Amino acid sequence: MVLGIESSCDETGAGIVRDGRLLAHVVASSMDEHARFGGVVPEIAARAHLHAIDAVAVTTGPGLSGALQVGLAGAKTLAYAAGVPLYGVHHLAGHVAADTLEHGPLPEPCVVLIVSGGHTSLLLVRDLVREPILHLGDTRDDAAGECFDKVARILGLPYPGGPAIDRAARDGDPKAVVFPRPLTRPGDDPYAFSFSGLKTAAARWVEQHRLRGEEPPVADGAAALQEAVADVLTRKALAACRAYDVKTLVVVGGVAANSRVRALAERRCASAGIELRVPPMTLCTDNGAMIAAVGDLLVRSGAEPAQLDVTVDPSAPLEYASLTPLPAGQPRSPGMTCRP
Repeated sequence: MVLGIESSCDETGAGIVRDGRLLAHVVASSMDEHARFGGVVPEIAARAHLHAIDAVAVTTGPGLSGALQVGLAGAKTLAYAAGVPLYGVHHLAGHVAADTLEHGPLPEPCVVLIVSGGHTSLLLVRDLVREPILHLGDTRDDAAGECFDKVARILGLPYPGGPAIDRAARDGDPKAVVFPRPLTRPGDDPYAFSFSGLKTAAARWVEQHRLRGEEPPVADGAAALQEAVADVLTRKALAACRAYDVKTLVVVGGVAANSRVRALAERRCASAGIELRVPPMTLCTDNGAMIAAVGDLLVRSGAEPAQLDVTVDPSAPLEYASLTPLPAGQPRSPGMTCRP
């Protein structure tokens, strides 16, 4: 059995996985403490993690440094006390592995679309814990979830912005406002993302209404924004599937819980003859079960565990599912990587 601990941002998650099967998972969220600030405050997040871990695979990056440190310290203590191995896990690989807890092993290969508050990436994944992960494209600026959060704040909607936009959009007309679809013109990078311009376009639309002394129609704005984001995400993901002759698309991360992203992905995948896999809503946002799922795969693959002096890497690139940054000051010898 593998215990997974996730503490990269504002949720403290713990999960237990054995042989690819989820046995239990719980999440303690500090979201309410951040809501009055309109976003995550790193020091508040770190203190909340410290209180939530009461008592082993653990997130060692990327994420907020203080938050990661709390989770790693707790995981080291448990591993040392129980005399069991400790595995460092890349946060984004955890999101990918979350789908296996619902749908079983990932097909080899598959295209994975990761969409969250801090990340938007298209990946080509073969064996998640044995082979390098190929980045087809990443966001150049704001992630999709970050765009939702920032526009929600402009519209006067509560934090977190993604669920608020989704709720408001139910009563809106997605065709009422024509927002841009960034990086979708001929000649643009087919797999890169950029949501900063979309955020700015939404802000200007709100500003124009208020300069006229009017309040913007929030529901229409939310629906149009959500449609633009879902269109770009699914259009590029399907293009990657066709280009690499892949028959399975996996959509993971917090924004995978968005109703329009799910619906449009389902429709476009069905038309293209591509299988769509999306984890349950409870496994889309940050949780310990997804980290335990990677730990379980690493144990079964015979991967080497981390040492107890392993450190965090707040800006770690996603190369391998196993992430065991070296202790401070220790040089990395030629050929050493973060692979298991």
